[in-house]
Amino acid sequence: RSAERTMQNIIPFIEGKLYLKVNRDKSKVAHVREVKFLGYSFYIYKGKGRLRIHPKSVAKMKARIKELTSRSNGWGNDWRKEALSRYIKGWVQYFRLADMKTLLVEIDEWYRRRLRMVVWKQWKRIKTRIVNLVKLGVKKQKAYEWANTRKGYWHIAGSYILSTTITTQRLRLAGYVFFTDYYFRVRVVS
Repeated sequence: RSAERTMQNIIPFIEGKLYLKVNRDKSKVAHVREVKFLGYSFYIYKGKGRLRIHPKSVAKMKARIKELTSRSNGWGNDWRKEALSRYIKGWVQYFRLADMKTLLVEIDEWYRRRLRMVVWKQWKRIKTRIVNLVKLGVKKQKAYEWANTRKGYWHIAGSYILSTTITTQRLRLAGYVFFTDYYFRVRVVS
């Protein structure tokens, strides 16, 4: 009730004395956990206010990554790497003040699976899949079994065979940027 009274008293001051317009749809009295401001949300930890990324901002980012890692957009790998690098670096720079280490670890797992799905889709033919899996160290019989599977791209991307052959290190060497790697480079330590 005190916050409601404060809001009712401050709006006339802002509009009457400062000549600023208050957007009444966006202005509200709420608990700190329910507030979204510029993509951030807030929480209390050990008596101090801390920043985190609002779930809507995370959903928006995931939709953009999904778009950039689409299997059927026809973009070349170089363009895809460049676009992903620019987007990830910009996103992490914008939200670097937030506590997001755990979130980024989860997002990176999902993101790597998306990348593996793209690679598997690019190896269209069975013969190509066998050759590439053998190059990555899979025994020929196992490579033949996996190359002939009827399971979907997303299922295969999460499989043991692709997780152990198209590793995080190989994706890094190929030129892909990951959220956690860039975050640890630019984060603000508090």
